[in-house]
Amino acid sequence: MSDTKAYLSNYTGTATLSNLMQSWLVPALVALAVAGRLLLSVYSNWRHAQRARMLGCGECPLYPSQDPFGISTLRETLGAAREKLLPILAEKRVAFLSHQHERYVSTFRVCQAGRENLFTADPKNIQAMLATQFKDFGLGDTRRNVAYPIVGHGIFTADGESWSHSRSLLRPQFTRDQMNNLDREERHVYNALRAIPMQSDGWSSAVDMQAIFFRLTLDSATEFLFGESSDSQIAATQKEAGQASDDTFLYAFDRCMWYLAERLRFERLYWMVYNQEFRKCINIVHAFVDRYVHSALIQAQQQEEKPQDIEQVSSQYIFLKALTSTTRDPIVLRDESLNVLLAGRDTTASLLSWAMLLLARHPHIFERLRSDILEQFGTYDQPQNMDFASLKSCQYLRYFINETLRLYPIVPFNRRCATRDATLPSGGGKDGTSPIYVRKGRTVLYSTFILHRRKDIWGEDAEIFNPDRWDGRKVTWEYIPFNGGPRTCIGQQFALMRTSYVLVRLLQRFDRIDDVHPEKEIRYGVSLTSCPADPVTVRLHQAETGV
Repeated sequence: MSDTKAYLSNYTGTATLSNLMQSWLVPALVALAVAGRLLLSVYSNWRHAQRARMLGCGECPLYPSQDPFGISTLRETLGAAREKLLPILAEKRVAFLSHQHERYVSTFRVCQAGRENLFTADPKNIQAMLATQFKDFGLGDTRRNVAYPIVGHGIFTADGESWSHSRSLLRPQFTRDQMNNLDREERHVYNALRAIPMQSDGWSSAVDMQAIFFRLTLDSATEFLFGESSDSQIAATQKEAGQASDDTFLYAFDRCMWYLAERLRFERLYWMVYNQEFRKCINIVHAFVDRYVHSALIQAQQQEEKPQDIEQVSSQYIFLKALTSTTRDPIVLRDESLNVLLAGRDTTASLLSWAMLLLARHPHIFERLRSDILEQFGTYDQPQNMDFASLKSCQYLRYFINETLRLYPIVPFNRRCATRDATLPSGGGKDGTSPIYVRKGRTVLYSTFILHRRKDIWGEDAEIFNPDRWDGRKVTWEYIPFNGGPRTCIGQQFALMRTSYVLVRLLQRFDRIDDVHPEKEIRYGVSLTSCPADPVTVRLHQAETGV
């Protein structure tokens, strides 16, 4: 009995000792791990600081935040997004720091949602990231993670070999032969013009041209991608006439783009923006595209089993059909299609919307542009010389589009992420002329909107819309509406051609334009692209036949 008590006594003491050890061992290990992480961070910062000094780099200004985690900066950004004034916020930040440092500050640090990023509107830094130091900067994991739920893997989220492969798939669309094929575009322009409600006095009723442009480009993009147009313009016209119409996809697609932009603003906390509405919109968009993918796969299988005669095969390029010759993976087909749909629909529609708003607010420019168009391309009923070369050579039309893209770039903000420790050539030091050090993994935001409005580059009238400024002007990295370097927009000429064609046909058809709300200040609907935040509501007067 005494032996049993002794054993129990020893066991209890051992257990108590073990419990005591566990009670302090776990916290001690945690504290040790934290201390080790802190020491590693301190050493890493010291090492990078030493390297930056060796390279002659200087620190750039820091935009102030009310807290060390940049939550106040995030709130400021989200507030500007709600008010549709994000580009104006960027201007205010540049102006604040410029006043504070008594010089123009185009490159600075900003902490937002726990991450310190660099911001720049310096053409030297932008050229370095996009061209001369192209391999030092990529899209980064944040952009891929943010966009993955909706567009998956594709040209706008890929780097390296994946990006090169996606780009090669798109290249056949942008040959001269493809861009000269305007018959397909004419059908969609015709449907768009029919959607403008006309009155007996020759004037249209008040109409939101932006809605018409977004439907036009969706119809054109889906026909190119899938060989079958969504015909959303016809559906909208039928709805106005009292017939049933389903615009669920349009709404879901636009909401997905809004959510992607919102996720980007939350930086590494992007995962917080993932609610039930977003998931529902993703499912609607995927189901829409999957229907076309399924049809393309069936057609590809049937062609293998029963090859068609060469005479029966359509010569018209269809993206999805061409893609099935390289892959039969339905997810890959969907992802690549969505990447192209995003570019083909939103960018051109946004450019057309800005162009129409500016024409409505500058009637003298409308008159001059229309005069040039009639002289070179004839009237609406008797058009002439309508091809890629002639559209490109119409000088004042080119000046007008260039100036629209300068003041209202379709992608006002973009980003790159350092793939290795690197430097950028300008922005550091007291006078801002020293290079700046960029650690691997650091994000650099750059603003086309700010760059295109810099008075030290474009003159004191930089914020005035003036197409004539392009007469004899040659630009390099101070004007990048389609990005630059190896990742220059592959569809640049195609987008300019489509925009030019639509504007020519509109100004052939209508000889006057009135802005219904000229008193409204311009606001910016910024998602992944930028378009007018408010409807572009105008009234148009139909030209007489032959005029």
